[in-house]
Amino acid sequence: MLPFTDDELRPIVSDMLEKARVWIQKDGGDVTLLDIREGKVYVQLQGACVGCGSSGSTIKYGIEKEMKIMIHPDITVINVPHGMEEKLEELN
Repeated sequence: MLPFTDDELRPIVSDMLEKARVWIQKDGGDVTLLDIREGKVYVQLQGACVGCGSSGSTIKYGIEKEMKIMIHPDITVINVPHGMEEKLEELN
């Protein structure tokens, strides 16, 4: 369990995603924060990242790894497929 509320996490996560966007955009992609629920960060990769074979690595070994180091080891980042934006509870 994270020692932060979702509202407390939002500005920290948003700042980290803004920094990650710089290197993601260099490859023609992008990342958007959709929501934070119970310490789970729901993002959506866009642009060239959609359908890219490295998108899972971008999430787990790039974004999530950095958040685990900088925020808390129990944080989880979930990539939301296009069309699932209203069904986040199904992605747990």
